[in-house]
Amino acid sequence: MSSDRPPLRSLLFVPGTRTEWLAKAQAAGADAAILDLEDAVPPAEKAAARARVAGAVAAFAGDMALFVRINPLEDWAAAEDLRAVTHARLAGVVVPKIAGTADVRLADRLLTWCEREHGLPEGRIALVPLLESAAALREAYDIARAASRVAYLGAVTGRAGDVERAIGYRWSREGVETLALRSRVLLDVRAAGTPCPVAGLWTPIGDLDGLRAFAEQNRSLGYEGMIAIHPSHVPVINEVFSPGPEELARYERLIAAVEAAQARGAGAIAFEGEMVDEAMAARARAALDRAGRGR
Repeated sequence: MSSDRPPLRSLLFVPGTRTEWLAKAQAAGADAAILDLEDAVPPAEKAAARARVAGAVAAFAGDMALFVRINPLEDWAAAEDLRAVTHARLAGVVVPKIAGTADVRLADRLLTWCEREHGLPEGRIALVPLLESAAALREAYDIARAASRVAYLGAVTGRAGDVERAIGYRWSREGVETLALRSRVLLDVRAAGTPCPVAGLWTPIGDLDGLRAFAEQNRSLGYEGMIAIHPSHVPVINEVFSPGPEELARYERLIAAVEAAQARGAGAIAFEGEMVDEAMAARARAALDRAGRGR
């Protein structure tokens, strides 16, 4: 089931108390919305927000993927969240404050029970563990492998958040202090075979130039998308994580050149000033497939 997860360029947080903002997320072009039952909801409003989010998931008729960030797995609130929001329309569950593999396996079991209760195929709903402690970040590979439904996993290194507090780095606009961390987590996630890794967050709302640079850095590392906190960030993220017309056209030319060479019995060839072979053609085919231009 995990191999069927669609790539997502942008996953936009929406407060669980403001489900009407799903329309804004859709209008911004977000590939997915994450309805938040954790940090965005005051304790006194948790129960009402849970019911509100469950209703919004069931009623949503748009084409965005819907995720819900539940409360931490430290009490029954998380289980109640899962039972309430599980629905055929739900693409995934974001689980905060993951301590290690035991938390992932617990969330997986709870989701399986909820899927059975709702008559859904087991493993249909994706599980996105948030790595918010030094221990969880260190165990990214094992966490990624702890359940087959884990997807969209990566390093989320927002300013003044749990990760900065846990690691002790000093956030900068250039992101140099988290570059090694984001790279290592991505390597762990890829080695574990987890699909569609995403990064995040960019918290300065008005700094779109900084957002673009950070998103381009994440894409260069190998991430496939980013979590966002504001609708204005979505178009920038979507653009960065989408191949442009020139890039796609080059992929098509490269594939044609390699296939023509193979037909002549050749392997590596010179193509537009570079040496290319079947490995480069395979990557180009994968990129075209993701863009809906597979051959």
